[in-house]
Parts: sequence; C-alpha cells; structure tokens
Amino acid sequence: MSNKNKTSDSENHKQENGSVPGGELHQVAGGKHPALTTNQGVPLSDNQNSLRANPHGPTLLEDFALREKIMHFDHERIPERIVHARATGAHGFFELTESLKQYTTARILTEVGEKTPVFTRLSTVAGGAGSVDTPRDVRGFAVKFYTKEGNWDLVGNNIPVFFIQDAIKFPDLIHAVKMEPDRGFPQSATAHDTFWDFISLTPESMHMVMWIMSDRTIPRSLRMIEGFAVHSFRLINDAGQSTFVKFHWRPKLGLQSTVWDEAVKIAGADPDFHRRDMFDAITAGNFPEWEFAVQLFTQAQADSFPFDHLDATKLIPEELVPLKVIGRMVLDRWPNNFFAETEQVAYCPANIVPGIDFSNDPLLQGRLFSYLDTQLSRLGSANFHQIPINASKCPFANQQRDAHMQMTQPIGRVAYEPNSLSDDSPRETAAGFRSYASTETGQKSRIRAESFADHYSQARQFYLSQTVYEQAHIASALVFELSKVDHLHIRQAMVGHLRHIDEDLAGRVAAGLAFEKMPDPPSAAKPVREMAPSPALQIIGKMKNTLMGRTIGILIADGSDAAAVKNIKKAATDAGAVVKIVAPKVGGATLADGSMLAADGQLAGTPSVLFDAVAVILSEEGAKNLFTESAAVDFVRDAFGHLKAIAIDKGGQLLLKIANVGHDAGIVDAADADVFIVAAKTRQWDREKSVRTLP
Repeated sequence: MSNKNKTSDSENHKQENGSVPGGELHQVAGGKHPALTTNQGVPLSDNQNSLRANPHGPTLLEDFALREKIMHFDHERIPERIVHARATGAHGFFELTESLKQYTTARILTEVGEKTPVFTRLSTVAGGAGSVDTPRDVRGFAVKFYTKEGNWDLVGNNIPVFFIQDAIKFPDLIHAVKMEPDRGFPQSATAHDTFWDFISLTPESMHMVMWIMSDRTIPRSLRMIEGFAVHSFRLINDAGQSTFVKFHWRPKLGLQSTVWDEAVKIAGADPDFHRRDMFDAITAGNFPEWEFAVQLFTQAQADSFPFDHLDATKLIPEELVPLKVIGRMVLDRWPNNFFAETEQVAYCPANIVPGIDFSNDPLLQGRLFSYLDTQLSRLGSANFHQIPINASKCPFANQQRDAHMQMTQPIGRVAYEPNSLSDDSPRETAAGFRSYASTETGQKSRIRAESFADHYSQARQFYLSQTVYEQAHIASALVFELSKVDHLHIRQAMVGHLRHIDEDLAGRVAAGLAFEKMPDPPSAAKPVREMAPSPALQIIGKMKNTLMGRTIGILIADGSDAAAVKNIKKAATDAGAVVKIVAPKVGGATLADGSMLAADGQLAGTPSVLFDAVAVILSEEGAKNLFTESAAVDFVRDAFGHLKAIAIDKGGQLLLKIANVGHDAGIVDAADADVFIVAAKTRQWDREKSVRTLP
C-alpha cells in the first residue's frame, strides 16, 4: 500500500484537536495517547463504570461523565437527506488547463495551472443512508470548489437530464419514488406502483426513463461515471457579455457498468461495494480523476436548436456542440471523519462566484431555494456555513450575527451597514458579484413555454443511439420494473408511451409483459422529431481498452500451480489491474511447489461478482474438492453469466464442466496470459444471448 495518503491516528488527532486554550492536551502517563476527558476537558479515570451508591446500589444523578456521554449519544444523529442520503465523499483538487478568460471573469476558470481544493460527494438518490451502493438509481455528482472568490458548488448527476421541467413537481416525484407510505417499502428502488404511476402520467419524464433504464444507473464504480450539472448556466466576461455553458465531468478510467444480475448479487456480497472501491483506490494512491469539460454556446445558437436548452429534460448532443476540455479533478484524500465531512457537507447550486450566473431554467430556479432550505433543516442553524467542511477557504466578512451555534466571535459595536462608526467594517466592492443584466418582459402566468412540449424526440434519439446490447438491457429493465407494478393500467400506459419512442422497444416490452395486444399511445403535444443518433450517449462504444482501475480475481486451492498464478498476476498487474487471491480458506493455500500463498478473500465471502475478470488455477485434486462447494460452482457460473473473461488450467476446466459452463472466446487457457488480458478488458457481449433470455 502506498504511503501517499496514510496518516496515523495520533496525527489525525493532532490535526483535529491541536492544543487547547491554557495548555496542551492532557497526556496518559508514560505514553503517547492523550488522556480521555469530558467535553469540558476534565480527565477521566474510569469510562466503563457508572457512579453507584454501592456496588449493588442505584446510579447517582451526580455522575456528570455518564450524563454527558449518554446525552451526546442520544443526539448523534441528524435528519438524513431526503434524497442523496447514501454517499461517498473525498477531498481533492481541481486544476485548470485551459483558460476561459474571453468568456468569464471567474478566476477558477481563468488561472491556468492553479490548483483549487475540492470536496466531492457521489451518491444514490432514492435510498436512505443505510441502503446499499448498487441499486438501479441515478448517482449524484456534487463538487464544492473552495475558490479564491468564495465557494462554488457544482451540483448535478451522472445523467445529463432530469425527470421534470419545473421544480414545483419535485416533491411529487420524490414522494412517488420513495418507499410507499402505507408499507415502508421498497427501499432504494423504482420497481413499484407509485413511481411508475407518476411517470405514466408525466410525459416529460420519458427521456429520463430511457437513461435510468439504461446501464448508466448500475455503474461498475463511482470512479467510472460521468458527471453533469444538468442545467445551462451563464459565464459573464469583463465586458458583461454572457455565454451559456453546460458543465461535464468525464472519468479518466472511462465508463463501465455492471449487468443487472451482477448488480443485485453485489448488493448481497458487499453492500458497500462502491464506497469500498473508492476508499481502496485512494488509500492505494490510485487517485480517481475526471476531465472537466464545457459546452459553450450563444443565445443565437440556442435559438437554432430543435429543443429548448432551458428544459432540464433535454441535453445538447456533443455532435451539435462539442465538448471543450478545460481542466481536471483528482480525488486524493479520504475524509478523516465520515459524519463531520461527507454527512455534514452542504451543497447549494446558489453558491456561485463572480463570472458565473444562472439561466432561467425553471428547475434550476427552484433548486436555488430548495438546497439552502433543506440544509437549514438538516444542520439546524443558519450558521451551517461555519462547519469546517462548508467554510470558505478564502476570507469572508459581513454583518450577519448571532443565531444558533455561532462559532465565530464578531467584534465591535457595528453590525449593520452603511455605518460611520467603524473604519474597518466590510463594504461592497466594485469587483464583487454582479448578475447578468438580462431584460425580462411579459405577463405573469403559470404556463410553460411551448418549446418545452416535445417529450419524446430526445428519448427516441437516446434509445436509437445505443448498441444492440444496450437496447436489449433497456428493454429488459423495463420488463423487470413494470412486472413489479400491480396495476395493469399503469403497465399499459407505459407501453403506450414507449410506442412514441420506438415501436420495436414497445413491442419487446409488451411481449415481456405478456400483453395480448398493444396499448394505444397517448396523444403527443408535439410530433416526434427524428434526430441523428449520438454515439456519445453509449457506454459500450465509449469504454476504454484498459484494465486500469479494474480488479482480477484468481481462485486457487491447495496444489495450484505457483507459476501459473504468478504469470497471471504479473500480466494483470502490468496491465494496471488490482489482483486479489481467493481461496477456500481465508489463510490461503499451499501451492504445488510447497509455498504458501495468502488469500485476500475467502471463497464464500468473495464471489466473482466483485471482479472484472477471473482466473481459475486449480490442481485436479483441488478442483474435485470444490465440486460440491456451491460457492466455487457459483464463482465460475456467475463469471460466465456476467460475461467476464475466464482464464483456466486443467483443474479450472474440470470446475467449469461441473458448473455446466460452456466455451467461447472469453474462456482462455491460463498459460496464455496475454490473451487473457486482452479478453479481460471488455465484457463478452456476444455471450449474452446464450446465458439469458432478452426481450
């Protein structure tokens, strides 16, 4: 393990506690450990026994140590986020590589080479804080930039569009997707009646439905997801001119997803799969990295688009407005404390810096209020910005005072402005934030723009842009989800919507649901427009030919060939993969040459779903000993079913035969490590039709 990110517990303690007013921390005699104290700094001699009147007597009310400890424990939890409760967070930096000075005055986007601290939080949406990492769900992608001009929060998802066009519908969407209130389930799942009832009555959601039913919502790793700010924003230059911008994050490791059966089994094998993956990568020095890119366009260009860029259910295809890479983000430090940082971090899209401004996207406009409001509820004070993870790293000063949990000590008699009684109180500055000087006219109404009325064209474009494998996965996902819906009229309504997107897709889903006849499509507010397919919307077509960031599992047992194991491990490691040894016993196995090889995981607790490809290196005797071990049979059967490359020797071949696993180009002789490495860099997509029935 690299030492780049390792900090001792004692060092962490010093960083967080340092010294106390009046002297150093109390020390335990003869050691390096600080003395255990109360929150008032009183050293404790016994933290294991309450104060009693006698050994069998009642506990005394005067026991201040007991009361403080229990009181604090009773109040440890704060309200969890209504959405995005389950998350992984990490510190890092953003580095600008190309200036946007002609477009903006924001220093973070103009000072090339400057490294700005960031804290990034990646999350699921629907599940609670205790749910699992791998459900079919959108992933939140939120970055807090601690810039020289204040904090900038870029808060989005791993999908560039959203379910709704107007923020007033957000409570309804979330009420529909969350656990049904009369029964308290399902947890972190969309496969239930209330969600699909809402969706079936909300045509604007159809584009997002295509994305959530795609493999984008079952990612292999949080290090392998894209990020999007979803909305259009404005960049303002020093002449006051505006350019629209959409922000994108693109993973250095490329995109990769799981397959559905694999995602389900990972949830059982390791509920913390994504969080552990991120932790392991950072602590090993394999720092996750993303390119930062922008789409820049003028109002004149926006007027020519066949859609409205202010509509959050629409994206701007990369073929129409190419991405311009201007920087990178690297996550290189795990939080010292999960609650203090990952849980207490408070993002708000309203946190922007001079040179950046908002568009009139109605969903964005609602978020500008909602995020601030929810942080007040969760963190209990208007002073939540003073919590270290939320505090600006640049100086900040104003006339705001007092309130619950005030952590600073403002001085002087002046707490207002303008004033004439203080020579050093904060004042406005000409270089401060200025909103774009837009002209707005019209009549107030609750009517949406006509340009928001096309609900199917981009949904169709997305579906037709996918590879045939990804199209099959979308159809399968829809069949699975709708099969969990009890009400027939909801299933019928959804298939009706699908007919506007693609008749073949609708037919596949209808067949999977055993419909005797096709439901009629609903009336469409606007006719479906044919848009050119966008290969940029695929995953398979964009996967990188690499094993960087991937993990190879090698199954061994007593008698395994040491040379074969060594060769596979070296080839995989040289290709950038992490290699894990799996054995029937956690202690490892004795190889054929008499050496003992330690295991990274025990077979029953380390299934093949945790790896991107596997090698099975067994002696004939070792293989026979595993014939009746279901975990061994499932290890190879699942690897085959999840379309992974498998390297085998003679013993491995025997295990595959017992598991009734067939042969194809992805089953490789372990003696040819180079061929295995090539196969391991991708899924064996052609195998899929032989291992599962697709709609």
